[in-house]
Amino acid sequence: MSDFTELVERYIATWNETDAAARRAGVEAVLAEDGTYTDPLVDVAGHDAFDATIAAVQAQFPGLVFRLGGGVDTHHDIARFTWELGPADGEALVVGFDVAVRGEDGRIRAVLGFLDKVPAGA
Repeated sequence: MSDFTELVERYIATWNETDAAARRAGVEAVLAEDGTYTDPLVDVAGHDAFDATIAAVQAQFPGLVFRLGGGVDTHHDIARFTWELGPADGEALVVGFDVAVRGEDGRIRAVLGFLDKVPAGA
């Protein structure tokens, strides 16, 4: 397992962290201070905005969990991976595809997200 794969796994775990202090610690550990997150619904930069984005998604989809939808493909300082959001033991309700760029400090400096499956009304 590459260090980048482990970083992506910690990134996914941060999306699942519901304790605000632990989630913030996770955000600071995986995302560069000026890191960006962009998907079709949001475009944010920095720890505060990224943490708020995760909290908003958790509020919109209470009780659901993120998981990797397969392996993490990496080269240089770039990773791509599919993720799923759904019940812990059930079918994914949301599926997406992210590309992450790792910065010199070893944290993610940019995430570009795409939504492949989204429930109606979400």
